[in-house]
Amino acid sequence: MGLSSRQKKILDWLQQTGGTLSSGTITEAFGVSAQTIRKDLNELSDQGLVKRVHGGITLPTTNRNLSFSNRQVMNLGAKQAIAKAIVDSLPEGSSVFLGIGTTPQQIALAMVDHPGLIVVTNNLNVALTLCHNPRIETLLAGGRVRPDDQDIMGEDTTRFFRRFRINYGIFGVGGIGADGTLVDFSPEESHLSQSIIANSEKRILVADASKYLRNAPVISSHLNEVDEFFTDYLPAPLRALCETESVPVIECLPQSELASTLSTAE
Repeated sequence: MGLSSRQKKILDWLQQTGGTLSSGTITEAFGVSAQTIRKDLNELSDQGLVKRVHGGITLPTTNRNLSFSNRQVMNLGAKQAIAKAIVDSLPEGSSVFLGIGTTPQQIALAMVDHPGLIVVTNNLNVALTLCHNPRIETLLAGGRVRPDDQDIMGEDTTRFFRRFRINYGIFGVGGIGADGTLVDFSPEESHLSQSIIANSEKRILVADASKYLRNAPVISSHLNEVDEFFTDYLPAPLRALCETESVPVIECLPQSELASTLSTAE
């Protein structure tokens, strides 16, 4: 089921406010009836995008990632802003790793008009999207297809990535811990992230603010192994951590702009 514009804004707002919103606050912000908001929240809950609690909603708590189709609509504006900034920074003729997730998919969409790249990926959506740009040479890893994630994983996939020395390794994560630990949802995902980090001249983390303090069970890396961090905006504790670890941060959607966007209710 597709989401309405209001439902997408509710999801974005929930992510940016630490993962809890009251029904009354949402109703007041959008200027619609409580019944209308209740219907919106029930539909979001039915799709697993939020968890209904007394008086409002929270983010779902789980050690399993949401389905790819659900993740596609979450924080879409932030992912598109990150994608544009990333693609604008890639020189013509450079080589790029693009890993799993919905942010790399948005990066591929932003690459459609790029003058020329070599892209190594295991992301099926990335490969299909880049077919529309004949100036991009796309190398797709083999392995086991994960239907729910629309990608290819396994030891064959990781071994394929290890064959390359790439200019820009672009990867996402399942979550970012309070101490800067980068975590993923499975050992396979972790191994792939590690291969990107180990075989890239410049390691670029792409993650919107919702990934901060998000739980996932497998440790992949740490912020101190990242050369650049592209995000929509940084929560204050994460900003301080990046400064401590000397990680350059590119904020693609400042909080003031984000707040303005979310306040425009239909």
